[in-house]
Amino acid sequence: MNWLLVIVGGMIGAPLRHRTDAALRKRYGTGFPWGILAVNVAGSLILGVLTGAVVAGAASSHVQLFLGTGLCGALTTYSTFSYETLRLAENGSRCHAAANALGSVAAGLGAAFAGMAAAEALWG
Repeated sequence: MNWLLVIVGGMIGAPLRHRTDAALRKRYGTGFPWGILAVNVAGSLILGVLTGAVVAGAASSHVQLFLGTGLCGALTTYSTFSYETLRLAENGSRCHAAANALGSVAAGLGAAFAGMAAAEALWG
């Protein structure tokens, strides 16, 4: 049963990542990886809320497998984040590469902490 939860979550997360990235590339162009930044920050927020909910006893291990491992595992992408950062640097956009690297880490951590704070306010 656990593997099914992870698979179904991944089946939702992967296309959601692709569609979000494609939509933001279409809207803002390919000069900066807004789509990958968006899905990574959204995934961090979801994982923060989920972690807080699990700690508070408001979410089960099944929810954690479905949302955390499945959906967020497929939604977020460290490899594409790394690739896009290197692509920016290699194309001479070193400031954009640095902004992507630092901004992604800062925004992801901020979103995770905000999600945990929201969970604490809801279930703490």
